Amino acid sequence: MTTQTPSKPAQEPGLFVQTVAGFGKGLIDIVSSIGGVVTLAVDVARWSVRRPYRLHNLFAQLDFVGVGSIFIVGLTGLFTGMVFALQTSEAFQLFDAESLVGPTVALTLTRELASVFSALMVTMRAGSAMCTELGTMRVTEQVDALETMAVNPVQYLLVPRVLAGLFMVPMLTILFSTAGMAGAYFVAVGGLGISPGTFLTRTQQWLEPADIYEGVIKGAIFGVSVALICCYKGFNASGGAKGVGQATTEAMVASALSIFILDFFVGIVMH
Repeated sequence: MTTQTPSKPAQEPGLFVQTVAGFGKGLIDIVSSIGGVVTLAVDVARWSVRRPYRLHNLFAQLDFVGVGSIFIVGLTGLFTGMVFALQTSEAFQLFDAESLVGPTVALTLTRELASVFSALMVTMRAGSAMCTELGTMRVTEQVDALETMAVNPVQYLLVPRVLAGLFMVPMLTILFSTAGMAGAYFVAVGGLGISPGTFLTRTQQWLEPADIYEGVIKGAIFGVSVALICCYKGFNASGGAKGVGQATTEAMVASALSIFILDFFVGIVMH
């Protein structure tokens, strides 16, 4: 009789192999997500110019994304301007250059902070709701029901949300800048004793329309990016309630990262 030798158990891959495999899987997921968002952007652009035009859906999303975010964006802008004026005044006092507080706050808000912070506020308030709503509709087969009724879900669900991000985030950026300058004026003039005429004159001297345009353009780009990412994650959610929650978390992280990454590259292009 021949005796069979017991087979050796399969060895688990080493730590290095697991690290490389995990890095590769993550990289593939990132590239796949970027490709999916780009494809979705093309579909949204194509369906946004085709009939029927459901304006009631668009106005509902404009109200939700824009009007619903006025309070949080305005409040954030107000305190951002106040804090920034307070901190910069302490630095400028070392050089007897308190008159530069107004221009510094104005340029920083209009060029960078207003668009970035407004997009982040929209991401947290409206983007998360978009992703959760679309994800719930996907896992409960409501999206499939729209397709059964010959209604294109991209045109019906996604186009109004993306257009709302495109139109409303630039307006919220302007609101943020206005509230931020009001807060800076209150701190600089009322709290630090800077002359109102000096504050306004130096701000008018240094601030140019191009600075405001830069913030508005960035706001439009960020709004489209956030809306596309949140819609993509929610539209492709799976796995029930847990999958919807995971998709929302991924959408928030990806949207925030996209804002900072795009801010850098758009700034390079515009300067």
